[in-house]
Amino acid sequence: MKLLLNTLTIERLKDGLGDKPGCFKLFYDTEDCGCNGVLVILIVDGPNNTDIEIQRDPFVFLCDLQQESLFDDVMRIEAEENYPSFKLSSDSSVFSTNIRLKDIRL
Repeated sequence: MKLLLNTLTIERLKDGLGDKPGCFKLFYDTEDCGCNGVLVILIVDGPNNTDIEIQRDPFVFLCDLQQESLFDDVMRIEAEENYPSFKLSSDSSVFSTNIRLKDIRL
């Protein structure tokens, strides 16, 4: 899997990390949502046992092994210019808009 990031997206993700170490995780959060899941970009300390690394540059991105099949091989993460959210898309579909960063680091 490959994630394409534009300049604004890189800046926003860098701001989300701040001065603390961490990495990003694409995750469908199904807890208390009453639906098939809401896509979120988690900021985590490191991988869980079931996570795989999907990209290393310019940031480490992870994905749960069971959720990997929900995504395409090449996708774009684009920061919304006037709103603190992101869009995840590929050439064949839009996975979600209004994706938020959620920092769950300790």
